[in-house]
Amino acid sequence: MPGRRLSIPNLITLARILLVPVVVWAITSGEMLIAFILFLAAGVSDAVDGFLAKRFHMQSELGAYLDPLADKVLIVSIYVSLGITGAIPRWLVILVVSRDIMIVGAVMLSWLMGKPMQVKPLPVSKANTVAQIVFACLVLAALGFKFDARLAMDVLMALVAALTLLSIGFYVGEWVRHINSTGSGR
Repeated sequence: MPGRRLSIPNLITLARILLVPVVVWAITSGEMLIAFILFLAAGVSDAVDGFLAKRFHMQSELGAYLDPLADKVLIVSIYVSLGITGAIPRWLVILVVSRDIMIVGAVMLSWLMGKPMQVKPLPVSKANTVAQIVFACLVLAALGFKFDARLAMDVLMALVAALTLLSIGFYVGEWVRHINSTGSGR
């Protein structure tokens, strides 16, 4: 029965989206240990919903859209919240958020131009997402458990920045190729 009804994996994904405002509240209220625990719970729920969807053949079109949306809403919200509180540099927040806005904007522009583009996660993009999650987790853990992780945070921050820039470059390249492909009307 794929498609129409909300499956258990989709309900878990929706719960992850609904968890975002609570995580944002925890970060902006200085409750970093709570934020860390909730972020871990969100990560576990992401793994669980993916496992259930694949193992029990509950994949759906809705889930294919909801899962990456939940991931992006969570990551962007955490980065913005950590940037507002000064826990991470604002330039990194701007870089991470701008990448996602550029991707969404390019997809919308392609659609408006009559050349809809299917966005498939690139390997560099997957590595970027992992680095973003690990960095946010480390920041929240260091703040929540009050330990010094500056060196590891600096290394991960540089990795996030580099992978984000690479990802932007690859996606822009893909978009330009797509727009310039035959049938563009130009």
